[in-house]
Amino acid sequence: MARIVGAITTSHVPAIGGAIARGLQQEPYWKPFFDGFQAVHRWLQKIRPDVVVVFYNDHGLNFFLDKMPTFAVGAADDYRYADEGWGIPAMFPAFPGQVQLSWHLIESLVRDEFDVTTCQEMLVDHAFAVPMALLWPAAATWPVKTVPIAINTVQHPLPSAARCFKLGQAVGRAIDTFPEDLKVVVVGSGGLSHQLEGPRAGFINKEFDLMCMEKLVGDPVALTRYSNVQLVDLAGSQGVEILMWLAARGALTGDVSSVHSNYHIPISNTASGLMVMENHSVLARGRLDAVLEASDGRPGHR
Repeated sequence: MARIVGAITTSHVPAIGGAIARGLQQEPYWKPFFDGFQAVHRWLQKIRPDVVVVFYNDHGLNFFLDKMPTFAVGAADDYRYADEGWGIPAMFPAFPGQVQLSWHLIESLVRDEFDVTTCQEMLVDHAFAVPMALLWPAAATWPVKTVPIAINTVQHPLPSAARCFKLGQAVGRAIDTFPEDLKVVVVGSGGLSHQLEGPRAGFINKEFDLMCMEKLVGDPVALTRYSNVQLVDLAGSQGVEILMWLAARGALTGDVSSVHSNYHIPISNTASGLMVMENHSVLARGRLDAVLEASDGRPGHR
C-alpha cells in the first residue's frame, strides 16, 4: 500500500521565484529564508519520496472568476508552469503526474461526497512551482511524480477551514488504500499572514502565525474553528491560504511529530512559514525508521 511519510508546509511568494531566477539565494535579504530549507533538503534525501501531493491555490492562471471550482484535482501526464503575471520566467521543467494515484484520489473523494473538478489538462502557477523549486533546488528533472489539488481562495464563497481539513483527511484515507507501494509527501502551499492590498497592505501577525504553527502539529482541529472572516481579520486577506496547510495536515493519518520549522519576516511583505511534519502510522513508523537508519545509521527525529 502507499503510505504518507510526512507533510511540508511552505510559503510560495512570487518574489521567491524571481530570486531563484536571478541567483539571489545568498544575498543578505534572501539568505535567512533560503537557509531555512537546508534541513528540509536533508530530510527529503533520507526519505526519498516517490510522489508529492500539492495542495495549492490557483491565482487566475488555470481558473478565473467566471469558472472557479472549490476543489480541483489534476489527472494529467504532466503539468507545465506558466506565469500568471508576476514575471517569473519559465525556468521549471514540466512536473510529471502520477495519473493512477490521481484517479484513485478523485474516485475516492467523490465517494466521500467531495464534488471535485477533474482536470486532465492543467497548468500550474507559482503556488505550485515555487515550493517544488524550494524543495528540490536546481533540479534538471523532478525526482518525484506529482498530484496537484487546487483549493479556491479567490472567489467567494470559499471553503471553510473545517472543510479543507476534512478534504485532507479524505485524501489521506485514499492514499492509504492505493495498492502501489509508494512513499508520499503532502505539501501545503501558501501563507502565512499577509495582505497585498488596501489600508492593511503589508499586514503581518507574528503571534497568530506562531500559534498556528504550534497548533498545526498537536491540535489542528483548533484551527478549523476559525471562520474565513476571522482568518482574514487575523492573518490578512491572503492569509486565508492557511487553508492549504490545514488540508496537508489533515492528510496525515497517524501520529505526527515536528521535524523542522522556520519562521522569517518579511519576505516581500509576507510572513514566511516553513514546517516539516513526519507521519507515524503503526506500519509506516517501522518502515520510516528503517529508511533513516539505512541512510545514516541513526533513527529519525522523535
